[in-house]
Amino acid sequence: MLTAEGVRSDSDGPRCALAHSGGVARKRGVTVVFAALVGGLGFLGLVVGSFLNVVIYRVPRAESIVAPRSRCPRCGVTLTALDNVPVVSYIVLKGHCRTCRAPISVQYPIIEVLTAGLFAATAARFGFAWALPAFVVFGAGLIALATIDLERQVLPKQIVYVASASVGALLVVAAAETGDWRRLLSAVACAAVWFGLFFAVNAASPRWLGFGDVRLAFLLGLALGWLGVGYVLIGLFLASFIGAAVGIGLIAAGRASLTTRISFGPFLALGAEIAIFAGSSLLRPFHGA
Repeated sequence: MLTAEGVRSDSDGPRCALAHSGGVARKRGVTVVFAALVGGLGFLGLVVGSFLNVVIYRVPRAESIVAPRSRCPRCGVTLTALDNVPVVSYIVLKGHCRTCRAPISVQYPIIEVLTAGLFAATAARFGFAWALPAFVVFGAGLIALATIDLERQVLPKQIVYVASASVGALLVVAAAETGDWRRLLSAVACAAVWFGLFFAVNAASPRWLGFGDVRLAFLLGLALGWLGVGYVLIGLFLASFIGAAVGIGLIAAGRASLTTRISFGPFLALGAEIAIFAGSSLLRPFHGA
């Protein structure tokens, strides 16, 4: 503060410095809390990734995901808690069963790390938004579905239904807490339209698009529709573009033909996640037009 003579009062110096330091402290506090959110969800992702490995293995085989406890598929020995620590156990055991020394698929730590990374990235993307839980569940569901589709060319309806119901319920909570019911309406509308579009394609050519993809379309439309119609269009475009590029590449390499069936679920999942994280940048040129 300045005095009548235009000279800064000495008594105001400490007060200004204190206000400045308080603002810095608040910013640091927010940064620490945000980092804790990202790190905490990353750690949670490791745990959830371990569970997703169970889902990925058992659901297509019509086995319970609750019991019995995890076991070695070769010797049948029940794994101890120490053998089930995400990523760490794989490293300590050097990728082999402790009992029979059978190799453990590298898919297990990959799924755990991928889930942890996706959870942390989703936390960084949405912060403390009420929609964060919905997109965390959405990402976990996509990882399980994409992996199963890659391995077995099937998208289990149990997982799709549970993921859709969970994401839908969490988005209702987000809309109720924020009062943004227009987003929820957009999400439901996009889910219905995308389901209808995929249903029509499946009806016209079931060989090119399975009904599992039709069910998945509803989930994708629901999540991306919450962000906006543009995100839905980007997700669909990217899935189609990447899928076509991979298909052409496989045909060119002699590893597929025009009649070869290629799983579309992984491309739908990838397109959706790219839309979530890069959609605002990709849509910016259209907003400026």
